Amino acid sequence: MATPSETLLRTPLYDLHVKLGARIVPFAGYEMPVQYPTGILTEHNWTRSSAGLFDVSHMGQAYLTGPDDETVAKALEKLVPGDLLALAPQRIRYSQLTNPAGGIIDDLMITRTGETGRLYLVVNASRKDVDYAWLKEHLPANVKLEPIEDAALIALQGPKAAAVLARHLPKAASLAFMSATHDSFNGIPCHVARSGYTGEDGFEISVTADKVVALAEALLADPDVKPIGLGARDSLRLEAGLCLYGHDIDEETSPVEADLVWSISKRRRGEGGFTGAERITREITQGPKRKRVGIKPEGRAPAREGSVITDDKGRAIGIVTSGGFGPTVNGPVAMGYVETAFAAPGTKINLVVRDKPMPAAVSALPFTPHNYKR
Repeated sequence: MATPSETLLRTPLYDLHVKLGARIVPFAGYEMPVQYPTGILTEHNWTRSSAGLFDVSHMGQAYLTGPDDETVAKALEKLVPGDLLALAPQRIRYSQLTNPAGGIIDDLMITRTGETGRLYLVVNASRKDVDYAWLKEHLPANVKLEPIEDAALIALQGPKAAAVLARHLPKAASLAFMSATHDSFNGIPCHVARSGYTGEDGFEISVTADKVVALAEALLADPDVKPIGLGARDSLRLEAGLCLYGHDIDEETSPVEADLVWSISKRRRGEGGFTGAERITREITQGPKRKRVGIKPEGRAPAREGSVITDDKGRAIGIVTSGGFGPTVNGPVAMGYVETAFAAPGTKINLVVRDKPMPAAVSALPFTPHNYKR
């Protein structure tokens, strides 16, 4: 949240949000829509059943450029544990910028654009200044960071997203999950990726800031599309078991603790060579002391971020990092960290809510199945 002394930024879609009746709140230094008049529950369920349109223009977009693909990939591989040398053109990799202690500076999406010596990055809004400074400090002289200052980013998510987008953007329906391409939306050049952060099939579309309102209005004219705010975005990603930076992951948390080892290839685990590799490879081999897990409280009361997790004897064994009501699950859901001995699904735990222990159980993630287009 912004302090009174901070000047909040606005995305190019701000006026459209106001026109649509959005409730605006401070988020990551921006004035962003948290919900529209129909409310968070309706927006959540619409995204699960149809197609929801999200403004994610506050996210950071940038290029890494260098003399050739190998040089750029090797430079970034020193800063992330993801396998970029094996990343094919127009494919996307999820990874993490890590610090020397093995903590997560940020999580990000990395795309090999298909243009020689160029990677496209999307980073979190709250971390982009930190990320850009870190990258500039640690990249070699022949690899440059180029923030994209004039671009907006929207996400269309849900089971009807592909059919809707294909009416405007011919390549959408045939695009594979975690791949990207350049195309035209009703004649407007854009970059489109089949990815997102709701657990549903969907797309993220990058376009110049002066053209994004036209794209958004064209999509919203479709009866299958409704605008979705930050409230439903949070409940959707929580049900999908996806981390939110600053809550479920931070500079103290390693990718192993966060249960993100799936994003680190066998080669990178064996070779290391990235910042923080000593701790991360040790935890992969020996296991971490704590682990991110799903949590299902018994009853209907939600467990909020910061709630202490205890064992059956009342000993503190962890903490809740995200929690709320899961509309698709029709009950409260949470994520948090527990000592590894308590991380198995089905383990009985307690959540301390208003100084009283509330029974709960460790749950497998995600809470609702992912519906990505494989």
